[in-house]
Amino acid sequence: MKNPAVKFWCMIVGIVIGIIIVLGGALTVFLNQPRFGRLPRSGERLERIKCSPHYQNGKFRNLHPTALMTSNKSKLWGILTFLFAGRDGLLPDIQIPVIKTDLKVLIQDSSDIMVWFGHSSYFLQLSGKHILVDPVFCMAAPVSFVNKPFKGTDIYKPEDVPDIDYLIITHDHWDHLDYETIKQLKNRIRKVVCPLGVGEHFEYWGFDREKLVELDWQEESVLDNGFVIHCLPARHFSGRGLTSNRTLWASFLIETPSRKVFMGGDGGYDTHFAEVGKQYPGIDLAVLENGQYNEDWKYIHTMPVYLGQIAKDLKAEQIVTVHHSKYALARHRWDEPLKNEINMVKEDSLNLIVPVIGQVVRLDHVEEK
Repeated sequence: MKNPAVKFWCMIVGIVIGIIIVLGGALTVFLNQPRFGRLPRSGERLERIKCSPHYQNGKFRNLHPTALMTSNKSKLWGILTFLFAGRDGLLPDIQIPVIKTDLKVLIQDSSDIMVWFGHSSYFLQLSGKHILVDPVFCMAAPVSFVNKPFKGTDIYKPEDVPDIDYLIITHDHWDHLDYETIKQLKNRIRKVVCPLGVGEHFEYWGFDREKLVELDWQEESVLDNGFVIHCLPARHFSGRGLTSNRTLWASFLIETPSRKVFMGGDGGYDTHFAEVGKQYPGIDLAVLENGQYNEDWKYIHTMPVYLGQIAKDLKAEQIVTVHHSKYALARHRWDEPLKNEINMVKEDSLNLIVPVIGQVVRLDHVEEK
């Protein structure tokens, strides 16, 4: 007969093992939900990835060495600190201004326009084509209680958007690629433009490969007569689950019959902005990241000190900033990015457009080329 103490500890060990098995199974089921997408594992897409000059040792790399965390904190510790530390000033204490524009009526006028939906989601009508960038209308995180939108800022839903010629996705993070939004828009999207590897998510979600325009940095595609999209570098990272950097992140520049628009996506400052400005002179509008920055991850998001420099590097005629005013994903005050914009105008004399969510920005007053 076993010693009672031994029996007790055997029981405890058995319980612990059982809990680990149950939790592991639950995590596996959770991570295998369709909304997590799917990473490239085989086939033509994986072969393209392996041939990319930006892919080394099983992961995509930035142009220059880029530490994800620049403090001595781990990524997990940074997440836990954000979730459980004090939240004074992170959320607005009043409902911020928003406008509910009827986009389907708006597009009856063929003018070049932009409508920002908060954070990094926006709609462009350029020379009659409808372009939707990084739409997140449902969930900006794997679970609904994380990354909740500011009160009153989630007034736009997938059904509010007209049929889309080009859906442009800059990278596969949850706050830029929302499965539920994509699922609801699926039958109204003509073409998807995304960085290399991100197309795997779309195929997994039922999109025909013929609809996908999947590009590496410095590749381009003719979308239609007079419409060319260029895939350009960004200094960031990617991933929707436990594995990072198996898909590429990017900025994009679209050339249309009327203008050039740069879509910066997410990312910290680096030499690529000046290179883009030289390679594509005459950018009419640049949409730049401004928000969710922190010294602890200063290389992968745009720190305020560099915002004006990026605009100068690109030599853009007009600037709109995004990545703010809807979610609190960093420790700065919710309205600090708006103050950064004001300072940028004062210090750098830039032509900055500062719309509220849903406001129609008309681009046609810029001289057509």
